[in-house]
Amino acid sequence: MKSAGTVMVIAGESSGDHHAARLVRAMDQKRDGLFFCGIGGPALEKEGVRLVFDAALMSVVGVTEVFGALSHILKGFAAARRLLKSLRPDLLILVDFPDFNLRVAATAKKLGVPVLYYISPQVWAWRRGRIKKIARRVDHMAVIFPFEAVLYEERGVPVTFVGHPFLDEPGAPAPRPLPDRPENGRRILGLLPGSRGKEIERHLPVMMGAARLLEEKFRKDGRPAPEFVISLAPGVKRDFMDAVVARGPASGRFHIDESGAGSVLEKSDFVIAVSGTVTLETALSRTPHVIIYKISPVSHWVAKALVRVEHIGIANHIAASPVVPELIQTDATPEKIAAVAHGALTDPDRLRKAAEALGGIRDAMGGPGASERAAKIALEMMK
Repeated sequence: MKSAGTVMVIAGESSGDHHAARLVRAMDQKRDGLFFCGIGGPALEKEGVRLVFDAALMSVVGVTEVFGALSHILKGFAAARRLLKSLRPDLLILVDFPDFNLRVAATAKKLGVPVLYYISPQVWAWRRGRIKKIARRVDHMAVIFPFEAVLYEERGVPVTFVGHPFLDEPGAPAPRPLPDRPENGRRILGLLPGSRGKEIERHLPVMMGAARLLEEKFRKDGRPAPEFVISLAPGVKRDFMDAVVARGPASGRFHIDESGAGSVLEKSDFVIAVSGTVTLETALSRTPHVIIYKISPVSHWVAKALVRVEHIGIANHIAASPVVPELIQTDATPEKIAAVAHGALTDPDRLRKAAEALGGIRDAMGGPGASERAAKIALEMMK
């Protein structure tokens, strides 16, 4: 069984399980007879990985939830150590899930097991001191953003930029041309308010307020009022979204699109997007947009103390410049959002330049094939 190679894989969160499964599949296609085992979820199990612990038991969000799951986390760590010591795999692949995985990496290092880390901890945003720990415990980093590779290279950590696995997804957004509309034709404004209830309740009324002001500006300009389309994210109930919209200003003027963000991006001239994964999808589709985000004053104070980033949008990180406007916290007002959207929607040249800048972001993302490139590194480490 060990003749072709034994690989131990650990992926914590659901997204990590999904990306790890794609990596396992790519490795299997490149080399027959590999044996995979480890900790993960249904996606890894579907690929034939023998799981010794269910990662879902350790998946938590927030500090208080960690205490509730602590016993499971400790059991998971014990299971990982037992497997490492008994199996002595040819390679340990760690996917995201840093607080757990870096502890496992320390055990692997002591046992002489090579470690590949796929999808880096966000050391560029906070707790940058972890890079020293990574340098001691990890043999190679396979990172998904180009600026991550620069960060590790500067500190002498072996690293390869493999591209973002999101580009391998069947529904990954294709770069789209700007909608071809007459100069005085009706524009479409997309609203992407997020995928969590509290997030939607905090941001959608602000977006709707901006839309109302934008409508007034267009009428003063003698232009037809824009159409407003709200994206209903997967997992968000339509009744919940209807209730939030009904409480907002001018609720009868908004259409809710249940087909996902991609549908809204395809038809929109400009988008107001909540900071998060959807902004990457928006950037990759080359849709001009503004990023907004509001949190509680206490959370904002904590974030300012811990997080060290100049921009919150991934596109701006990649470009190392504000190619996408960001309105955060007290700047995320209907007035300021409407001003940005109005400036873009009434200036075709500005829209074109914004789309071109986002095209450069897509080019910098490495193109499809992240899983295959990571698989190649993994197999080379097993020689």
